[in-house]
Amino acid sequence: GDFTEIRRRVVEATTLSVGSVPLYQAFIEAARKHGAVVDMEEDDLFRITAEQARLGTNFMAIHTGINYETMKRLQNQGRHGGLVSRGGAFMTAWMLHNEKENPLYAEFDYLVEILKEHEVTLSFGNGMRAGAVHDATDRAQIQELLINAELADKAHAAGVQTIIEGPGHIPVDEIETNVVLQKRVTNRKPFYMLGPLVTDIAPGYDDRVAAIGAALSSSYGADFICYVTPAEHLALPTPEEVYEGVISSRIAAHVGDMIKLKKRDADLEMGHARRDLDWERQFAVAINPERARAIRDERMPADADACTMCGDYCALKIVGRHFNF
Repeated sequence: GDFTEIRRRVVEATTLSVGSVPLYQAFIEAARKHGAVVDMEEDDLFRITAEQARLGTNFMAIHTGINYETMKRLQNQGRHGGLVSRGGAFMTAWMLHNEKENPLYAEFDYLVEILKEHEVTLSFGNGMRAGAVHDATDRAQIQELLINAELADKAHAAGVQTIIEGPGHIPVDEIETNVVLQKRVTNRKPFYMLGPLVTDIAPGYDDRVAAIGAALSSSYGADFICYVTPAEHLALPTPEEVYEGVISSRIAAHVGDMIKLKKRDADLEMGHARRDLDWERQFAVAINPERARAIRDERMPADADACTMCGDYCALKIVGRHFNF
């Protein structure tokens, strides 16, 4: 479609921060114009970045950490799950075909000038993220992190805010290591964790898989988490699947905040509401009140005090007759 018009309408439709990936547009325009992404002209990357910035984009994922050193690590090591980043694939193919360094890395100072002029936050793209748990925390991923960490320091010195993006598929026992490592080598810059998906065998349920990883990542110190839909790895999500993915992410964020920020007031309120069999208070505190109310209304009479799980044998009703909590 019309990239500019789509982006303009998105920016106008929300007061929230809007992000983009300029590299996508640059390579796709090259494919449409020349027939192949490898025929992209270097200036197009910077032209499109500036155009998107002028539209009011607040932050941009930019793949600066893919350079010859990063690709060497990937080539020497190999991978079980391949290279799954779209931006990483575009840039890697372009570099190999043209035998040139990544322009976003080679001309980083120019990129920073554009972002500073338009007050855009630089989110360092994670082109070497793992697409399978067996590739987690490998040398290509770490090499890219080290490059981005150095560039983030340069951006900060020039007055541009930064976010560091993190890897995608990580088993549970490596999540804390990744968060600690990222925070350490980047001088504790904000960390945007992509996922992480903690297992590869649950297509159709990857919103839940990612929520497990996101909750742990947040609790260990990640600052941003990425929503994933049930359709991940299968298809473009429907609006309903987007909604499900966002709810899963909100749950994950809350679970992380319970640890990181000791934010547990809502859980305390829910505990009291359940103790008192106060259904309206329960709905008010719930992350998704509409769904909770719909399930109860469908299965219980309006004047029922307990639920159908225990009915007249509700533990709270029985104990409530004898104890005053």
